Amino acid sequence: MSERFGDVSLTTGDDFVATIELHRPPNNFFDLALIRSLAEAYEAADARANCRAIVLCSEGRHFCAGVDFARPSPLPTSSAELYGEAERLFRARTPVVAAVQGAAIGGGLGLACSADFRVASPEARFSANFSRLGFHHGFALSATLPAIVGQQHALDLLYTGRRLSGDEAARIGLCDRLVDGADVRAAAHALAADIAASGPLAVRSIRATMRGDLADRARAAMAREAAEQDRLRRTSDWAEGIRAAAERRTPRFEGR
Repeated sequence: MSERFGDVSLTTGDDFVATIELHRPPNNFFDLALIRSLAEAYEAADARANCRAIVLCSEGRHFCAGVDFARPSPLPTSSAELYGEAERLFRARTPVVAAVQGAAIGGGLGLACSADFRVASPEARFSANFSRLGFHHGFALSATLPAIVGQQHALDLLYTGRRLSGDEAARIGLCDRLVDGADVRAAAHALAADIAASGPLAVRSIRATMRGDLADRARAAMAREAAEQDRLRRTSDWAEGIRAAAERRTPRFEGR
């Protein structure tokens, strides 16, 4: 059974695993509409009796390269509007396994970290590149990233904006399964099927206990992140960071 929500598809099979796929190849940049569609797909999966686990994946070369800052108006007037839709992902009840092929960059990393698990290959790339743009991180990475990799690794990634390979991501716990590139989606599905084979009431109950107030913490984190993003978008450093990224050069920040 398949259903479409804008550029997001939801397909369920006979093994109680739903596949939710982004269809904006090759980079799967997101905007308000895509995150809203993704939230609608999650909520539809929650409501299906034949869905006990979700594989989140993407069509194209990359899992998600975040926001396309090369567009004339890449973000809503306020980041809070986008994050209001993102909060719905954290409130969904079904476990999610992200199949990360290629890059998960910026907000794309935030999307990957909203899932319960991440499966990737050694060739995958992960980066919280916000600081390299003169920007504050977002998509609740303040709440999710330290819980996944620990405070010090999170500080390293957020302060430097550096890129990690799939190998390094696996070493620090950002990636839960490391497989050959051609096997990423199959391995993510296998993990989701293992989850779906357990008692569905028990899994949802355990997940609710283990995630605790994550949705509330994500909401609070995104409120802070949105305010800082909106403030920093008015700075010269932000303009320089975007120019440098477009010109593929090292930014020359002046702290203003």
